Amino acid sequence: MTVAAPRPRIALFDLDHTLLPIDSDYAWGEFTIARGWVDPVAFKRSNDAFYEQYKAGTLDVHDYVMFATAAICRQGATNSIAAHADFMRDVVQPAIKPQALELVQSHQRNHDTVVIVTATNAFVTRPIASALGVSELIAVDLESTENSGQPGWFTGAIVGVPSFREGKVVRVEQWLRARGWGWGDVHTTFYSDSINDLPLLDRVDVAVATNPDARLHAIAIERGWRILELFR
Repeated sequence: MTVAAPRPRIALFDLDHTLLPIDSDYAWGEFTIARGWVDPVAFKRSNDAFYEQYKAGTLDVHDYVMFATAAICRQGATNSIAAHADFMRDVVQPAIKPQALELVQSHQRNHDTVVIVTATNAFVTRPIASALGVSELIAVDLESTENSGQPGWFTGAIVGVPSFREGKVVRVEQWLRARGWGWGDVHTTFYSDSINDLPLLDRVDVAVATNPDARLHAIAIERGWRILELFR
């Protein structure tokens, strides 16, 4: 009798408040205030309002990304990349906790493929994923433009399907298809803190409510999902 080979194991992680105890997108906005790139009062008012919409599950991701990337669009590549290096040093690196690294590394030691799936844009999150030791990143991709044949910079618009709410399911499906897989070909685990990620939590084989918000905590109890308080 032929024994079927075990399915490849995929460990999917949300980023903000899941692997990090901060919201990197919100923190980047606060960092641009300190940098003097935006009007502090107007930006903070809007940033706080968008963050409340995100927590409530009512955020328009296109509107938010246009707002959140306006500063780097104005500043251009050189200033933005240099500022992000400072952001990594001053804000992100202190927020990377040993228990988060150990969780990621435990999957890597098990030969699972680790993928970060985040609704924050790739400019903010690619260096964070690298700092966590994760090469596979599904994030909101930003449109860029070229002028006179020179490398372009971001316009503030989103390219393709944003990895937000139901879009995370679509983007993971695209990632799987690019590797010749469907959902049935792999074993998937997804860690997330947010009610916004309920579509993907419902789709995977194993859902882990990680540092869950109140609404997700209640659903996790109802459905018998594991609850992981990573930072408590």
